[in-house]
Amino acid sequence: MSKHERFDCIGIGIGPYNLSLAALMEERTDLKVKFFDQTPEFQWHPGMLINLTDLQVPFIADLVTFANPQSRYSYLNYLHTHNRLYKFFFFQKFEMPRQEYNEYARWVSGQLSSCQFHSEVIGVTDVGDCYKVVVDNRLEDEREVYYAKHIVMGTGSKPLILEGMEGLPDEDVHHTSKYLFHKKTTMEGASITIVGSGQSAAEVFFDLLKEQENHSYQLSWLTRSEGILQLESSKLGQEFFAPDYVDYFHGLSYEKRMDALKTLDQLRNGIDPDTLNNIYNILYNHSVRDQSTRTTIQPLTEVNEVRDEGDGYVLSCRQWQENREFTYQSDKVILATGYKPNIPEWFFEEFEDKILWEDDKKFKVSRNYQLQFKEKPDREHHFYTVTNLEHSHGAGATNLGLAVDRNIHIINDIMGKEVYEVQRNTIFSQFTMGNDGF
Repeated sequence: MSKHERFDCIGIGIGPYNLSLAALMEERTDLKVKFFDQTPEFQWHPGMLINLTDLQVPFIADLVTFANPQSRYSYLNYLHTHNRLYKFFFFQKFEMPRQEYNEYARWVSGQLSSCQFHSEVIGVTDVGDCYKVVVDNRLEDEREVYYAKHIVMGTGSKPLILEGMEGLPDEDVHHTSKYLFHKKTTMEGASITIVGSGQSAAEVFFDLLKEQENHSYQLSWLTRSEGILQLESSKLGQEFFAPDYVDYFHGLSYEKRMDALKTLDQLRNGIDPDTLNNIYNILYNHSVRDQSTRTTIQPLTEVNEVRDEGDGYVLSCRQWQENREFTYQSDKVILATGYKPNIPEWFFEEFEDKILWEDDKKFKVSRNYQLQFKEKPDREHHFYTVTNLEHSHGAGATNLGLAVDRNIHIINDIMGKEVYEVQRNTIFSQFTMGNDGF
């Protein structure tokens, strides 16, 4: 092992959340910080960077603007630096292309010396007044040890593969997160079935629908959802993603928070209206030339198992409203089954018995994103998390638009002062009445 440097803060994972934190820390603090990620370079969902797809949040929800619109790490400055500002101006869209968001974030990460890739954090231990962090530096092929007063865990999420769908060949059955890696071989199949709902399922269906004219595959979409429903995108509806609602949500009891998440499902899991319109437009135009459909769209259908039958795959299905079971055959299967929090094994080994839990999978987190410890709750060395927060901070916990506000809280908490202004009373909605009735 080598290195024993001490840092004010170490970030684990370099996704958009921790990349935003690194940029904001670099611009307005003198903190000594380091961020580690096991990947060779920044890549944001590379398997889903489908051509002509947009980010679902406006460009103002970049890595820094909500904290500092004058930041040199803003999306607008990225455009200006790359001589793309006029092109974006004439593009006349509030959303940025998904591929360009990835390029923008890569541009930011390339300017931050605090970001170290090829480096996997393999252990974190509490050593009294700080944390010991062990890093496997794959570029240097050595084990490194660091110490940090504070930790920020931003390890994101990983694909959720349901029971009965594991262990099958990737080239035939894979999660949407790997879609582009296998797209060419997928289109060689005589039949392709997408299992699941939400934006990812719709984007993959749309992409394959566009390609169908030049191929001969049957394209199917099975989802247990009650319908292929659009995202709640009204302006007042979107105010549930404001920091003001996070304040309100975090103050509720655990049981009421779980109930609230269910009622806000359409805000979190619906499909962008433009995507649905584009799908319908292609379906309609295809039907003009060919009345014999090569597509199947069926909601109300849960898929419980995918079996390899040698000459293809058999899906065990149930139309749950009719309680009717049936099988469905497909050469290729794409699983749009969502994601789950990516919590490293070392975290459970070191901290599972030391922190408070709200249930067996959801740890207790303060409004300032600190994990809550059983002993020494007034500790001065904190473990922050921006992973696994839906139960504590609401529907916006995985929303890029709130990432900057999360990082404002963390930076101000570490510094013990308001480095970045916490903005509140910024929306027209309110979620509770004061004692005076207003």
